[in-house]
Amino acid sequence: MSSRVRNFLSSHGLPSRDLEQLPDSPKRFPDGAQYRVEIPSVEGPSCLEAVLEEAARLDVTIHRISQGSGVFMLTDAELAKMAELAAAAAIEVSLFARPGAGWGTSASATAAAGGALAHAARGVEQLVAQLSDIERAASFGIRSVLIADLGTLSLFGKMRAEGFLPSEMQAKVSVMLPAANPASARVIEELGASTINLPSDLTLAQIAAIRAAVDIPIDLYIEAPDNLGGFIRIHEIGDLIRIASPLYIKFGLRNAPDIYPSGRHLEATAVALSRERVRRARLGFELLGRTGTLASTSIRGAEGLAVPTNPSAQRESS
Repeated sequence: MSSRVRNFLSSHGLPSRDLEQLPDSPKRFPDGAQYRVEIPSVEGPSCLEAVLEEAARLDVTIHRISQGSGVFMLTDAELAKMAELAAAAAIEVSLFARPGAGWGTSASATAAAGGALAHAARGVEQLVAQLSDIERAASFGIRSVLIADLGTLSLFGKMRAEGFLPSEMQAKVSVMLPAANPASARVIEELGASTINLPSDLTLAQIAAIRAAVDIPIDLYIEAPDNLGGFIRIHEIGDLIRIASPLYIKFGLRNAPDIYPSGRHLEATAVALSRERVRRARLGFELLGRTGTLASTSIRGAEGLAVPTNPSAQRESS
């Protein structure tokens, strides 16, 4: 391959090769921790209550939960309840800014080669809808949103800078907005992302190269849902933390139905899946202990977590 291109990458502060030597990452969360735990697909208050109950039962520290159905798929009461529960537990709750092309009338989004389009904002109306989802979440005291569209991410950064959103609002970039190389990851960071979810199938060397290029926390599925490949990487948990910190280790679930958009008709299933994801996190903790890996984690409410801010007062003042 061209040495000129490799030299060009190096001149811009990017790795010129995947880092096969797997160097330890010196980067940390603001509190000095190497990793935090995320439970995804927590689709409503009942799922969040189940996660908190199971975390207490299994002695698992959860730092962030995320949701995939979208802010607009929660009633005002449900949204307020999620903010209240998360604030009381001192954990971050990140809600998806929806809808995307795959939820509208786009034929391209359902075509064989259209997968990358499915979560993009299609046209101005979906862009407005996603930004409105973000504004609505903020009005309930939510301080983290999931974004899967580049334009939405760019405008999120501008809205935050110009005071349309709280200054502490965070953007968690979805795995559906793929950053499969260091240059793409850096662009997403520069657009205002607070954390970035890498594709679940990247090798350790590829992940290490991306970590060298960006400073924001990385999110990675330790177990990915089937529609993201169904990869189970619990056995790599020690190396992943070592090379990619600060890292959110994210426990999805294989052999589970895709429940987006969720609702009362799927509530029993969604709750059961939420509980099992916490159990998967317990498996990860125990395996990490057996490997003898010394890795530091955060307490709930640690610096840098986008914990909801006074949700009741937030609504009263808006």
